[in-house]
Amino acid sequence: MSQEAEAGHLEKKVPAHSQTLSRGIRALEILAGADRPMSIAELSEALGVHRSIAYRILRTLEDHSLLMRDDAGRVMIGPGMATLARGVARDLQTASLPELTELANELAMTAFIAVWDHRDSVTLLTVEPRQPGATLAQRPGTRHSFSSGAPGIAIQSAISEDAWAKMAPGLPYRPEARAAQIAGYATSHDEVLPGVSAIAAPIHIPGGVPAAICVVFLGSGTDAQYIGARLATSARAIETQLA
Repeated sequence: MSQEAEAGHLEKKVPAHSQTLSRGIRALEILAGADRPMSIAELSEALGVHRSIAYRILRTLEDHSLLMRDDAGRVMIGPGMATLARGVARDLQTASLPELTELANELAMTAFIAVWDHRDSVTLLTVEPRQPGATLAQRPGTRHSFSSGAPGIAIQSAISEDAWAKMAPGLPYRPEARAAQIAGYATSHDEVLPGVSAIAAPIHIPGGVPAAICVVFLGSGTDAQYIGARLATSARAIETQLA
């Protein structure tokens, strides 16, 4: 095979993608995960590109209100992201919000919805309790591997092992998911952060992959069986709204 033919053959095998678009999306991911606004120098370093390239990417994102700058010129996620997020699993968000609000205030814990995203579970929607006290923040967009945490276990428990092997090849089906199938809910402690516990129940979504309704809290001295049953009740109420 000639070099020209070989190059053409390889070009067909390698999927085309936009490096600029990929960098822009990665910039948004970095900013969304940051706990404070970032300077252009910090972001360019995180992206692994020259500052001039980072600046052009940021200007484009700024034009679409996907990010904004503070008085010191540091960048952060902008209001345009909220507009985009409204369209993500809109029906699930609408059906879940009343249940999350009730759970958060009843249990005095942060309640949230986790959804499937490739090999991770990602927080879609979160509600913190109104009562004053020490609660954990769970920001939308937070992602955790299916190898850790109750949300991933709960989502796994709603999928058969055979189906899981096809959907996520190479990612083990956790023994805890088998136990969660029987109990109706999943628990975890110290898997994501030291001292942090989570309880989650699966939500079956018609025509889609399952999600999970969850609470997260400090320590482990809680009635997991009661909370798990309470989450399962909320999951059924959400499923009724989605049916």
